[in-house]
Amino acid sequence: MSAGVGTQTDTLVHEETLRRLMQAKPNYMAVMWRNFSRNRFAVAGLIVVIVLLLTALLTPLFVPRELITAQNIQNKLMPPGAGHIFGTDHLGRDVLARLLYGSRVSLTIDFVPMVCSLFLGILFGGVAVYHGGFLEGVIMRACDILSCIPGVLLALALVAALGPGLNNVMIAVTIASVPDMTRYVRSVILNIVGSEYIEAARGCGTSSAAIVIKHVIPNAAGPLILSAVSNIAAMIMIGAGLSYLGLGVQLPNPEWGAMLADGQNYFMRAPHIMAVPGFTMLIAVLAFNLTGDGLRDALDPKLR
Repeated sequence: MSAGVGTQTDTLVHEETLRRLMQAKPNYMAVMWRNFSRNRFAVAGLIVVIVLLLTALLTPLFVPRELITAQNIQNKLMPPGAGHIFGTDHLGRDVLARLLYGSRVSLTIDFVPMVCSLFLGILFGGVAVYHGGFLEGVIMRACDILSCIPGVLLALALVAALGPGLNNVMIAVTIASVPDMTRYVRSVILNIVGSEYIEAARGCGTSSAAIVIKHVIPNAAGPLILSAVSNIAAMIMIGAGLSYLGLGVQLPNPEWGAMLADGQNYFMRAPHIMAVPGFTMLIAVLAFNLTGDGLRDALDPKLR
């Protein structure tokens, strides 16, 4: 008798455990962070990205803006030291102050076009998928034409036509990024729309709006965010390249590419003028690439 009661009790406990496991919903954010944290290089990249963002946001609270234009010819081309941590340039301006304020401009050139190109890519890519036909053909053929031109050359041509300046650089970088983003958004949405659970939702009578809100957007968010983060590194190089050529941010306003151009004539006498912004740009690009790789691995369904 006691053995039968014990067996029945074990069965009930087992069934209760299975019921709780089936009802439990996985915490995908926790799973994603666990997968992300396994990659030490990705975590290091994320820390650097956070430091860069905080530095750009908090610089005006600690560094007077007057330092970026304050000239002192007597202190020109000073090497890094106690008085000036990263030295001074050919006009005696503090390199560290210009670097910190330049990070605000450089990151603005990166993040604003990233958000704008992501929005336009979602708009054009979504319209191409859900309307199809002639409209899809027009959108995708336009993207094909623009994609034939390298992004750097397209941005260079646009800035040359619009004129130098921060706003024109952001417009040019955005337009240069939209074609590839549109094509990627379209491929992601097509992959989701063709899934079996979408067909099942349609078979159950779910409306198109509900399918988009409940299924398409949540499943497309991860890949699109990953693509946007990965594109920031390329935007850093494009924005700095335009400023280096004199078509971006104009002196005396600080920007990493403009600082490189400003110090190239003094490289032999004072290499720190170019080394400091160049090394900072290298670290920023590497950090965003590592973060993007970590997000890609963390969002991989095979690792969940």
